[in-house]
Amino acid sequence: MLECALKYRAGIDVITDKNKLGLSSYGLSEHEWELLEQLHNVLKILKDATLFFSHATPNLAMVVPAMDFIDEMFTTGLLKKQELSPAIHAAIGLAKKTLNRYYSLTDSSELYRITMGMF
Repeated sequence: MLECALKYRAGIDVITDKNKLGLSSYGLSEHEWELLEQLHNVLKILKDATLFFSHATPNLAMVVPAMDFIDEMFTTGLLKKQELSPAIHAAIGLAKKTLNRYYSLTDSSELYRITMGMF
């Protein structure tokens, strides 16, 4: 949905700028459009991972590198503190914390240890 809104931003701005339609209160400010763009970039990482796993039967050997990639992207996002809004930066921090919590559970999984022993 964010992708669609960003793609059709010009049209959305035109429609919500028409005072006679009574939609001007629904228009987004430049700052709100920037937040949408930042949020879209963060969520795209998760969308791509979801699509990747929905096209194939995921296995542990596929999941761990994907989680590493997502973690790396979140870490990179956290380093861009000056470029991101505080809300997006905080959201990335919470997402990374949640990802790490689940990732740490793999250490206690017998299947994980067996799979990693194969490599």
